[in-house]
Amino acid sequence: MSSEMQKDSLAGFQPLFKSFATDAIHVGSEPEQWSSMAVVPPISLSTTFKQHGPGKHTGFEYSRSGNPTRNCLEKAVAALDGAKYCLAVASGLAATLTITHLFKSGDGILCMNDVYGGTNRYFRKVASEAGLDISFADLTKLEELKTGLKPNTKMVWIETPTNPTMKVVDIQACADIVHKHNKDTIVVVDNTFMSAYFQRPLALGADICMYSATKYMNGHSDVVMGLISLSRDDLYERLKFLQNSLGAVPSPFDCYMCNRGLKTLHLRMKQHFKNALAVAQFLEADPRVDRVIFPGLPSHPQHELTKRQCTGCPGMITFYIKGKLEDASSFLSNLKLFALAESLGGYESLAEHPAIMTHASVCEEERKKLGISDTLIRLSVGLEDEEDIIADLDQALSAALPKK
Repeated sequence: MSSEMQKDSLAGFQPLFKSFATDAIHVGSEPEQWSSMAVVPPISLSTTFKQHGPGKHTGFEYSRSGNPTRNCLEKAVAALDGAKYCLAVASGLAATLTITHLFKSGDGILCMNDVYGGTNRYFRKVASEAGLDISFADLTKLEELKTGLKPNTKMVWIETPTNPTMKVVDIQACADIVHKHNKDTIVVVDNTFMSAYFQRPLALGADICMYSATKYMNGHSDVVMGLISLSRDDLYERLKFLQNSLGAVPSPFDCYMCNRGLKTLHLRMKQHFKNALAVAQFLEADPRVDRVIFPGLPSHPQHELTKRQCTGCPGMITFYIKGKLEDASSFLSNLKLFALAESLGGYESLAEHPAIMTHASVCEEERKKLGISDTLIRLSVGLEDEEDIIADLDQALSAALPKK
């Protein structure tokens, strides 16, 4: 793709967040906080901390309640999200669990119908068993949101772009409707796909922004972690209590690793966007492909919305290959540079089959309704050379669907 084509395709998105790279590198990592003046925050492995007297400590008592290395990460993420606070937990699902513990039996939760399979499974098979009233709706359609809100609705869960069909939800419009219905209803946005670099849900009216930091925020496929960002003092106090009480906290080493990953988030996301756009354009022009879903393409139904609320797009692409399940399987088996694996957002390119892999826990009828068919393939486009990524896709398509 020529540089002019690339420039035209990147035009129209929101301006980049001011001082993002500077904040990612410096906030929470100030050398002055350590007597050693270490430029890189040390990994504090101690599980307990000496007190000057009973209840008189320097801010740390027990590592589940608070840890110096975790504090560094939480400060950095809060800055990148434009938030007042951040809480790090053991996984993305631990973040979902912790947030959901804000509510009690009988409270209602309205969730976007197309979400990560683990989120779907948790709400349908775990939270509902605890007495929570769980319902789902297509939140890209604001009328469905209005219809889905009930007197007992205490939380609306938005995932945008959605996993795996890449629908984009208007965060500001949804937040306005929800808060008009009930100012105390909490709007949560799963920002895993976009990362803090491309989207700031709190600035668009959301109450909580959460991540599976396992993906882009860490970016190296070597840490499992969740993050919760927010600015409301009351919610923070409740969630901080739950973080400590539930105990689903990350290790100091994982916090160090995730903080390290943040330092290159701005560089990684720019390249993910560049590579993904080239791949999406290649696939859209290929006769062996039925349809490509990538918010950065003008053909995406919410392309204009994406440009209004985001600074760019990540490396996530979904497409429908022509043929049947065996053709999709053959394509995936013949990939060489792409690894056939779950997860996403690392520096390496990954490919997976949602119906069999990440969304197998979603019932067949629901998958069909959402468009998660046997020919749907999800790509996480990595940071390899653009030409090599496309060449691998091309040869795998040829192996699966040889030209007659």
